[in-house]
Amino acid sequence: MMKKKSISASKASLVFFLCQMISALDVPLDSKLLEELSQPPTITQQSPKDYIVDPRENIVIQCEAKGKPPPSFSWTRNGTHFDIDKDEQVTMKPNSGTLVINIMNGGKAEAYEGVYQCTARNERGAAISNNIVIRPSRSPLWTKEKLEPNQVREGDSLVLHCRPPVGLPPPIIFWMDNAFQRLPQSERVSQGLNGDLYFSNVQPEDTREDYICYARFNHTQTIQQKQPISVKVFSTKPVTERPPILLTPTGTTSNKVELRGNVLLLECIAAGLPTPVIRWIKEGGELPANRTFFENFKKTLKIIDVSEADSGNYKCIARNILGSTHHVISVTVKAAPYWITAPRNLVLSPGEDGTLICRANGNPKPSISWLANGVPIAIAPEDPSRKVDGDTIIFSAVQERSSAVYQCNASNEYGYLLANAFVNVLAEPPRILTPANKLYQVILDSPALIDCAYFGSPKPEIEWFKGVKGSILRGNEYVFHDNGTLEIPVAQKDSTGTYTCVARNELGKIQNEVQLEVKDPTMIIKQPEYKVIQRYGHVSFECIIKHDSTLIPTVIWLKDNDELPDDERFLVGKDNLTIMNVTDKDDGTYTCIVNTTLDSVSASAVLTVVAAPPTPAIIYARPNPPFDLELTGQLERSIELSWIPGDENNSPITSFVIEYEDGLHEPGVWHYQTEVPGSQTTVQLKLSPYVNYSFRVIAVNEIGRSQPSEPSEQYLTKSANPDENPSNVQGIGSEPDNLVITWESLKGFQSNGPGLQYKVSWRQKDVDDEWTSVVVANVSKYIVSGTPTFVPYEIKVQALNDLGYAPEPSEVIGHSGEDLPMVAPGNVQVHVINSTLAKVHWDPVPLKSVRGHLQGYKVYYWKVQSLSRRSKRHIEKKILTFRGNKTFGMLPGLEPYSSYKLNVRVVNGKGEGPASPDKVFKTPEGVPSSPSFLKITNPTLDSLTLEWGSPTHPNGVLISYILKFQPINNTHELGPLVEIRIPANESSLILKNLNYSTRYKFYFNAQTSVGSGSQITEEAVTIMDEVQPLYPRIRNVTTAAAETYANISWEYEGPDHANFYVEYGVAGSKEDWKKEIVNGSRSFFVLKGLTPGTAYKVRVGAEGLSGFRSSEDVFETGPAMASRQVDIATQGWFIGLMCAVALLILILLIVCFIRRNKGGKYPVKEKEDAHADPEIQPMKEDDGTFGEYSDAEDHKPLKKGSRTPSDRTVKKEDSDDSLVDYGEGVNGQFNEDGSFIGQYSGKKEKEPAEGNESSEAPSPVNAMNSFV
Repeated sequence: MMKKKSISASKASLVFFLCQMISALDVPLDSKLLEELSQPPTITQQSPKDYIVDPRENIVIQCEAKGKPPPSFSWTRNGTHFDIDKDEQVTMKPNSGTLVINIMNGGKAEAYEGVYQCTARNERGAAISNNIVIRPSRSPLWTKEKLEPNQVREGDSLVLHCRPPVGLPPPIIFWMDNAFQRLPQSERVSQGLNGDLYFSNVQPEDTREDYICYARFNHTQTIQQKQPISVKVFSTKPVTERPPILLTPTGTTSNKVELRGNVLLLECIAAGLPTPVIRWIKEGGELPANRTFFENFKKTLKIIDVSEADSGNYKCIARNILGSTHHVISVTVKAAPYWITAPRNLVLSPGEDGTLICRANGNPKPSISWLANGVPIAIAPEDPSRKVDGDTIIFSAVQERSSAVYQCNASNEYGYLLANAFVNVLAEPPRILTPANKLYQVILDSPALIDCAYFGSPKPEIEWFKGVKGSILRGNEYVFHDNGTLEIPVAQKDSTGTYTCVARNELGKIQNEVQLEVKDPTMIIKQPEYKVIQRYGHVSFECIIKHDSTLIPTVIWLKDNDELPDDERFLVGKDNLTIMNVTDKDDGTYTCIVNTTLDSVSASAVLTVVAAPPTPAIIYARPNPPFDLELTGQLERSIELSWIPGDENNSPITSFVIEYEDGLHEPGVWHYQTEVPGSQTTVQLKLSPYVNYSFRVIAVNEIGRSQPSEPSEQYLTKSANPDENPSNVQGIGSEPDNLVITWESLKGFQSNGPGLQYKVSWRQKDVDDEWTSVVVANVSKYIVSGTPTFVPYEIKVQALNDLGYAPEPSEVIGHSGEDLPMVAPGNVQVHVINSTLAKVHWDPVPLKSVRGHLQGYKVYYWKVQSLSRRSKRHIEKKILTFRGNKTFGMLPGLEPYSSYKLNVRVVNGKGEGPASPDKVFKTPEGVPSSPSFLKITNPTLDSLTLEWGSPTHPNGVLISYILKFQPINNTHELGPLVEIRIPANESSLILKNLNYSTRYKFYFNAQTSVGSGSQITEEAVTIMDEVQPLYPRIRNVTTAAAETYANISWEYEGPDHANFYVEYGVAGSKEDWKKEIVNGSRSFFVLKGLTPGTAYKVRVGAEGLSGFRSSEDVFETGPAMASRQVDIATQGWFIGLMCAVALLILILLIVCFIRRNKGGKYPVKEKEDAHADPEIQPMKEDDGTFGEYSDAEDHKPLKKGSRTPSDRTVKKEDSDDSLVDYGEGVNGQFNEDGSFIGQYSGKKEKEPAEGNESSEAPSPVNAMNSFV
């Protein structure tokens, strides 16, 4: 048992070693090298496993392979050798294994049905293809059947059966009428997955005699038609509504098996009136997000890319207002074999070890079998270096005769996988593929990459030297890449020289020298400056440069980011640009661009042209507008326009601008037509059809443009076919199953006639398909639905009007909509370069799985924990995006001595694909940060006590602290430096044998095994004597921090009447200290106005003879907390509570009112009259009387005469009852002025008294007033 464990451990380490070795021995794609190296055959192209062919065309079975020497090919058919020489209909392409079976010259496709397999063989082994099953497609005719008319009662359900003929592959089903129009479908009428047409309930409009089912067979491009079906709906009144019942599937449960990676389609179609609505749920779980779609009006549940996790019970529920029904479909997801680790080619040296690993999964678990050169390995020739262990072949001490091609077959009842992987044993001395003495040139302070492409077997070791006899290059200033490239991240002048690359293995050694030159950067030492110049003056811009003497610069001047005008007024000199006779057109931004073969720099300046001072003798102005416009020589596509110029106002007219108005399409809008010289007053104008033209002329001189002339008479041209088609035609899908075709519509005058429309045509590219066309109105978009995901389409848009079509348009290529990528990048590897930098590699995903335009890859990475603290923290994920089909990237800014995780995702225009499995990597140690603090306390005559905190970021394992100190005299000169090494577990130290009354400066830092970190400094003074120190002494500075303030306290020793001050600032900030003066001789102070959650530094000083300060202390304010002083009256819960209480009181008052009307009445009014204050005045007419209180217990009848006197005056002597009587035995309450509250409303609405038997109920409004 122990022996078996040992073998497994060694096997695991061997696999890890060989994975590194295999990637190291990848053969470079160097044409000369590939011609010289022997290689076993590799299948590069083959036909699909299930190959359905068109029986009318020749059968082409592909088999292409590469190898050195070139392989020969042979075939088997149905497991036996296929002798192609004996069949005149079968030929093999030259230098290829591809078979061509001639069907078009008399052969029959059915005669060549079978299972084919190709073998490619050379002296180093044999590779085999998959088993290719050849089957001709079939499109049989519909069987004859007699179809009876369907007579259905309105509201009943109906199923029209299609029952298409069985074809290969199965046909696509759709329903149309006699006019070849698709039958409209809805929640009520829809087509099932089996092709049948289902009516949840029929309506009178469903009556028709041409329900026709069509079957389209794509392989043979044929469509078969079923005989028309007649449906007649007869009405009965009233129409009976019915609860839902399921038309399909039947029963309450059913089972469904689907394969992993396929699309799962589940269907429920129900009958009922009103039409039932379908809803889907998964019992005990959720429908998978981003993969679930509902089709056919939610009657079909579609889950793409299913996996074993999607197994379970799916319930469809059909519901209308009369009830519901349901059906449970038990889904089991099986899996054909799929690769976990496919075997990879091995390139080994004689005597080396290697491993081929073939791991696959599936449901059920697939079985693994091996073949050697196409023969089962059990009966293949023995090889002593080979040992088969299940899914692994172990090679030990291979020799050149061990070269072979091995096949791994993983199969279960749902399919199989076959992979070829060769073992190529090569013994090759090192070769360097980079040309000798190649010259590399870089700019100072930029990266330099020096190549050393190599090959050898065993894999050579690469070493770099500088100079012919220099030492080997090592250290952090260089980066050594696996492909042999040497990288100097920041090239300096001393990096210039000869670099030697040495490649060696056990078969030999070779070296190559290359040259590196580091050039000075190009700089503009005097840039062009902003200029303001008067018109007709001249101006000069300077651009003086400094560059490397070995580089030849070229200087280019631009105006407004475009070339300079072709004008002799612009003079370009060596270091300047001069513009003579400046005009208004010269206004703009001028840019000087300096280019060399290695770099480029630029600088810009703005030129503003202003008018020259006016000359009193001559007044220059814009010209007057032309007049007397006349149209002559009218033709269909041309006309002649003439005019008389206006006064030029002392500035010659340089040109005339002709504009036109289209009164038919854009009245009131003027467009530029042409421009002619100022000496010309007649012009021949080209016209477009179907435009109502008017023209006007504008004169231009050096001053500016005249006002437009009066418009000419109108001229309407005749209609014609469009001359041009829409521009900017594009095809971009907005959803995975559509294609949105857009174009820029023609302008009104481009239509050339009425009835402008567009003919939109499309077809799938690289598929022998006919154009599909549709004519749309004058719009700029058309959406094609039901397209496959991200496939190329040929698109064209042609204009037409009532007179005909425009010329044939050009075709453009578009793509249907993108979908999220399906596959995560594989083989993610991380190479840690140093403590803060790592490089990540991955294999690109197959382009077919991207399902869109590949935009790049995203690397998510995050720190898991620090290896020095072992404490987890909040995970903050970082994202780096690498554009294009890049397969590696650098991860900068990592924290030393930490554990990280990362994953990689592919990105297309739709979004991100799935993430690759998380990859864990660790960064090595680095130098630590400075200690968190350094305090110096307890000064005596000859000693000081030092206390410190460990670094905030140790970046590794601390091994010691380094303390350096030296005395400072009165002239601030430094004395000798003393260094002490302190163990890492110490946090304090007493320095003894110091000089009394001496100032010392201390330098303190921490160390890891990598080196020393940044240091912290502090100063302190020993005292003169034990009785009275000469300088003030401030110690034991303590802080107590809250959210926005902190209490600072300290201990002071020194002369009396010292003036203290407190200095503070944000910790780690370079801003100046803020200073606060302490009043009096207090030994505490409160800092206010601080920011919550912020670290501050603080120190205390005394304004004395020496200006002495305490050591720094660091504190942190508390996090911002929500205010606890909340106005309860503004809180939502309180307002809601009060409203609820008020509503309850209102309900109670209403109940009391109802019960009082049915029972006895308590004479509250009499009691109030009896206890009224004699000073109360008689009530006004707009005041009401107090309501009477109903007692539910006593039910006493009211006494006659208990109401208020008619004059409404309250008399005190009417009763002597106490106030307690009003409260039914409960103590009454009084407000501040002595009035009774709690039982009466404050005021009542005015109501007339009808008699002694009537009493008024309390108003709800008054009840609320009483409550408040």
